[in-house]
Amino acid sequence: MTIFVCPLSQAPRLTLEKQPSHVVSLLDPGSAFPNLPSHADGRHLCLEIHDIEAEAEGMDALCDKRMRMILDFVGGWGRDEPILIHCYAGISRSTATAFITACAHNPGADEEEIALALRAASATASPNRRFVALADAALGRGGRMRRAIDAIGRGPPWYEIGEAVPFQLQASFAP
Repeated sequence: MTIFVCPLSQAPRLTLEKQPSHVVSLLDPGSAFPNLPSHADGRHLCLEIHDIEAEAEGMDALCDKRMRMILDFVGGWGRDEPILIHCYAGISRSTATAFITACAHNPGADEEEIALALRAASATASPNRRFVALADAALGRGGRMRRAIDAIGRGPPWYEIGEAVPFQLQASFAP
């Protein structure tokens, strides 16, 4: 099945159009999460987390506990219907989480193949390296996820694009 990735501005529309079974929303603390009544039964994970790659005073960085929440949630996605993942701009937190989701569902697949598929799907993807590093450790990937994301490089700076164009990533990769 498919992993859809988009900015916040497109999440309600794509939820209606694509009918995902699960939605992941990753927004700064204090931001308003989209109201998705069709996903009120535990199929919408809302995490308040800043898009930062290192600890910073006054900022809420991703931690092991919240990474476990992400992994448990996306692990509960059955792949019979799409999953939608979004952050504010659809560039960093959401693309990292899409990559993590694909890796979690394909434990025997080559991480670089998944990263290359991500890059082919979105020229603007700049996966948050903190997200990837925490998932790499939690999934026991021995640094392969981090190296794969480093290999595809960064997309253009967010201030040049504003927000990403929605895209989709396949959810299944050959071992």
